[in-house]
Amino acid sequence: MYKKMLVALDGSELAETVLVYTEELMRWLPVDVTLLHVCSPREKELLSIHQAYLDKRVETLKGYSDGMYKLSGEAGIGIALKVQKEIVMGHPAEKILQYAEENDIDLILMATHGRSGVKRWAIGSVADKVLRASDVPVWIIRPGIVESSIDEELMMRNIIVPLDGSELAESVIPHVEALVNQRGAEFVDVTLLGVCNIPIIPECYGFYIPLMWDEQVKAYGGITKQYLAKIEKRLTDIGLRASSHVLVPTNVEDNPAESIINYTVINPCDLIMMSTHGHSGIKRWAFGSVADRVLRGASAPIFLIRAQ
Repeated sequence: MYKKMLVALDGSELAETVLVYTEELMRWLPVDVTLLHVCSPREKELLSIHQAYLDKRVETLKGYSDGMYKLSGEAGIGIALKVQKEIVMGHPAEKILQYAEENDIDLILMATHGRSGVKRWAIGSVADKVLRASDVPVWIIRPGIVESSIDEELMMRNIIVPLDGSELAESVIPHVEALVNQRGAEFVDVTLLGVCNIPIIPECYGFYIPLMWDEQVKAYGGITKQYLAKIEKRLTDIGLRASSHVLVPTNVEDNPAESIINYTVINPCDLIMMSTHGHSGIKRWAFGSVADRVLRGASAPIFLIRAQ
């Protein structure tokens, strides 16, 4: 169960994209919220400005929380939440990770870009470093997702969970169960997306490749379907609304990440939940590979857990 959420902000409109999601998460995920701003030593003289900036954001979220609390007395929903701010000095990624560890944070919410656009918080910088080292889930929001696209009535209705058959990839499943149960299992549809892993056929097989490819697709497609059925049953047995779909490559050059992204384009979702590692450990699903490409190409927010 998620009880404490850390929201990383740096004062930019890009990073503030997460504030819209913070409010929506507070609606159905009763968590204490900490807005964290990391200052570099050279910004020490601007500390009062940063304080005022965070004070305003905290006041807004507290007002939202108070509104939900009043509503709870009338309609039986909502909860009064703790909202606070913290300002620390140092390197952003290091301080975000340190604060999360020292304060028993359950979930980190942040944008892929921040103050200087792609230069400061871009994947490959702060968000990348946090994703690579965080022991808690990181909920990533791409600034390209405009605030007006968020429909309060549809928030968190559809979740897609890419899997490749490995225990490492399955490490996200407990988080799916916890998140959906806190949201309300009756409101969420979970789609298990099976990436069919087909061994590469050596080029020396020549004209036999097309025939062998068809046989491999059929065989491994069936294996993936059976595998997903087991995970689906596990979720439905605890009351979740789950279904599954197998992504079958059309040729040997098909990329798992592109297949996942294309599926989400045709079948829009509110959240993609996946592990940063999967089949064959670091080599196949390592961040920088499938998870990295999905994060860069998908339009939906992404919930990533680093497989231990």
